[in-house]
Amino acid sequence: MARVLVIHGGHAGGRTAKLVEAVRRGVLAGDEAAELRVLPALAAGLDDLLWCQGLLIGTPEHFGYMSGAVKDFFDRTFYPAQGRTEGLPYGLFVSAGNDGTGTILAVERIVTGYRWTAIAPPVRVVGEPTTEHLASCEELGATLAAGLSAGLF
Repeated sequence: MARVLVIHGGHAGGRTAKLVEAVRRGVLAGDEAAELRVLPALAAGLDDLLWCQGLLIGTPEHFGYMSGAVKDFFDRTFYPAQGRTEGLPYGLFVSAGNDGTGTILAVERIVTGYRWTAIAPPVRVVGEPTTEHLASCEELGATLAAGLSAGLF
């Protein structure tokens, strides 16, 4: 059984929330018995990070950067997690108003310090999510859960 943590920034009912819901559906499709915690990044902490076997990070693009809530999660967990989460499989999904590339680069730079392992390229959604975007987010969630359950990650 996979233990998956989904952290996210953004506002309830916004574009990122639609992506979070698609990721959640994907996790449960990938492993119906998965233990899943879906938390706003401001509510997630070190205990949640140490609990999970895989992490999915969702953020809106704010001024070409990740949301302040996601950055806050990294700020609060980076040093306490050092040496305790290396190799953690993770995925990233970004809801962008511009192009999302600065957001992706910023998250990837920070994640390098944690020494986590990306399971797939980031899902980048520019503008309103389409059916294809939502399917990509579902696939990201399913890939992580199924890979954890099968012992691939």
